[in-house]
Amino acid sequence: MAEPLHELSLTRLIAAPRAAVWRCWTEPELIKQWFTPRPWTTPVVEIDLRPGGASYMLFRGPNGEEFPNRGIYLEVVPQQRLVFTDAYVEAWVPSAEPFMTAIASFADEAGGTRYEARVRHWSEAARQRHEEMGFHDGWGKAADQLEDVARRIAA
Repeated sequence: MAEPLHELSLTRLIAAPRAAVWRCWTEPELIKQWFTPRPWTTPVVEIDLRPGGASYMLFRGPNGEEFPNRGIYLEVVPQQRLVFTDAYVEAWVPSAEPFMTAIASFADEAGGTRYEARVRHWSEAARQRHEEMGFHDGWGKAADQLEDVARRIAA
């Protein structure tokens, strides 16, 4: 199957059980520990983990810059898949500037978890902007941090 036109993706084998990786994606206190690549932080995480449930995360940069990130969950399949988008900010209220829909998938593999993140953008320009912002490096560093947290809580 061909990759969708406006998609960026990351696939990683995480050396931690799927249940731990799932917890890292779905528990606010764990999300805060890994979601943005250091030195960035995610000091505020509020989620309503259900289809149609809202999420709010605040990303903070090393110089104090802040980026609020609102969205909703479209699909929640426990320990298998999360689909979320910023196309809506809450209760099906459209976003002023929709940017992406993300699909995070988790599967058992080789004693760990096959983690795949696919990010679909509304336009080729949005995909290109995300790539230029450092998608591969940033999401890769975040995946490393995800693995660290998942391994720690599984121990």
